[in-house]
Amino acid sequence: MKISIINGPNLNLLGKREPEIYGSLTFEEYFEELKAKFHSIEFNYFQSNIEGELIDKIQEFGFTYDGIILNAGAYTHTSVGIGDAVKGITTPVVEVHISNTFSRESFRHQSYISGNAKGVVLGFGLKSYDLAIQSFL
Repeated sequence: MKISIINGPNLNLLGKREPEIYGSLTFEEYFEELKAKFHSIEFNYFQSNIEGELIDKIQEFGFTYDGIILNAGAYTHTSVGIGDAVKGITTPVVEVHISNTFSRESFRHQSYISGNAKGVVLGFGLKSYDLAIQSFL
């Protein structure tokens, strides 16, 4: 099984940015834990702060991988282009958020991804990624 994890803007700051919301681990540290826990899965990880690069990766993996876990960060709430990319591929996508976006600012209640995703996992910290992976097993 091949799963790609694609993270959007500011997720490169995990471990530094608002640790009370996002925790103290970097995503790279957490990614190593995921690979050890789910050793039978071939993972690919990509992070970018640039919308077009995220779309390129969704399209790159969107016809050959078994699943994509997408945390588009703030682009979730603003990017029709990312939503269209998810709609245009055949690989199932699980939208993930570390925080509960519905307990935050009202603009974070809108997602341009959810309607085209296999499912949404949010609010469980980094464990949200574990739950998304399990949805593909």
